[in-house]
Amino acid sequence: MARRTIEPVLWLLFSAGGVVSALFLPALVFLFALAIPLGWIDEPGRDELLGLIGHPLTALVLLGVFVLSLLHWAQRFRYALFDGLKLKAHQRLINTVVYALALLGSLAAVVVLWQAVSARNA
Repeated sequence: MARRTIEPVLWLLFSAGGVVSALFLPALVFLFALAIPLGWIDEPGRDELLGLIGHPLTALVLLGVFVLSLLHWAQRFRYALFDGLKLKAHQRLINTVVYALALLGSLAAVVVLWQAVSARNA
């Protein structure tokens, strides 16, 4: 009987993360790194930004962007270490570290977005 692996799931998440990152991150970088600092658009106030980010649907979309982007990073970095630096002998350690970092980043995103939703509803 063939041993099952989670590799196809990881590649699926890698692909989803690449698509989501390619669609959403350029827009976010444009807004928060160029348009607002250069004065092309008005800077949103704290309450406006909290109202937007604190909306449950916005928070859910942002959480999806963050989690999938982190999983995309983990898979890409994992293979950069395996193939680029020839560290495939340390596969178990590398897998554990990169996916643990992606999980920690995802949990941090959950905490921050939960606080934003809670502050908006308070």
